[in-house]
Amino acid sequence: MPASRSKSEKHDPAKQLRRDPYEVLGVSRSSTDQEIKSAYRRMALKYHPDKNANDPQAADMFKEVTFSYNILSDPDKRRQYDTAGFEAVESESQELELDLSSLGAVNTMFAALFSKLGVPIKTTVSATVLEEALNGMVTIRPLPLGQPITRKVEKQCAHFYSVTINEEEARAGFVCRVQSSDKSKFKLLYFDQEGTSGLSLALQEDSAKTGKVTSAGMYFLCFPVYRLDQTVNSITAAKDPDAAFFKKLDGFQPCEINELKAGTHVFAVYGDNFFKSASYTIEAVCAEPFTEEKENLRAVEAQILTKRVDLSKFEAEYREVLSQFTEMTSRYAQEMQQIDDLLKQRNEIHASYTTIPPMKRSSSRSRNKGPSKEVKEDGQERDKKPSRDRPKKKKWYNIQLKVDKRKSC
Repeated sequence: MPASRSKSEKHDPAKQLRRDPYEVLGVSRSSTDQEIKSAYRRMALKYHPDKNANDPQAADMFKEVTFSYNILSDPDKRRQYDTAGFEAVESESQELELDLSSLGAVNTMFAALFSKLGVPIKTTVSATVLEEALNGMVTIRPLPLGQPITRKVEKQCAHFYSVTINEEEARAGFVCRVQSSDKSKFKLLYFDQEGTSGLSLALQEDSAKTGKVTSAGMYFLCFPVYRLDQTVNSITAAKDPDAAFFKKLDGFQPCEINELKAGTHVFAVYGDNFFKSASYTIEAVCAEPFTEEKENLRAVEAQILTKRVDLSKFEAEYREVLSQFTEMTSRYAQEMQQIDDLLKQRNEIHASYTTIPPMKRSSSRSRNKGPSKEVKEDGQERDKKPSRDRPKKKKWYNIQLKVDKRKSC
């Protein structure tokens, strides 16, 4: 039964067109995460743009299916929707998965540029690869336990591998890891068997930079193992720099599958680069020799879950203190301005206690050219003249001339 619509939804034509996510995916409200994921994969493949290039209705349906899955695949958003409908879900934070194989050259270049700048772009596996797997038209190579294989896969293509484990190895746990020494972008995929030869995508892990390599792994250790989706809430985090910190662990969610049964299992490495092939090394190992590592992983993930709860509490405290700090900073600036204004007024009042008229500044030219004058006691001005206190010194030739005249007389 669809969730009841709020008043705001009734007045918004765009929101009236939204259908119940459960109805869109064809699942019940009690469906498990795995059932929801399987339903989404089937419908996304059916309405994928690769298969419906000239069908706008299929494109709209693909967006609706993806939008619905983004709500129901997130435990928090699913709970919010079940409680209060679409109004409780931030639609602007929903992210569509981008299929690189359906993009033109120009759009692919823009996507590559944004990815290079650090903008998280969530990509999906090409519909061609998924359809070939579903129809049993892929080549599967054996991957022996403990024997790494190094290869290179072309962009938007996949290499498939089969791993066979026995009962003892299944109980001990199993790990499949892929890494790329040249930091290629790829996806690690796990497929369920569909019928006799068909394969349906069940899990996918995007590669992430870890030190000097990119890597991805799937861990089936018979206890809940968590995965970190770093693109979760990336739009919200971009709007608020602080949110990038507080939302960092929101994508830390339990993996849908914790253990594998004895038998043959199929994995694949998908080339997720924009323009070039991806170099990689894939390895499958039994977890039996890694007892200490399993316990350490369990302990660290428990600490991360505790830290995620602590972050939620810390965010509320931080926001409150930050608000107070902003308020205090603003008041500090106001107080400083008021103090400066009061001191200025005080100086002006001090300067007003005088009978001396305000002095006018004379130009430098008038000071240099005009004769200097002094003010007499009676108020009249007279020119300054050089002092005559010292008598003039007579020249020697004038004295000699006077002596000569007396002799002649």
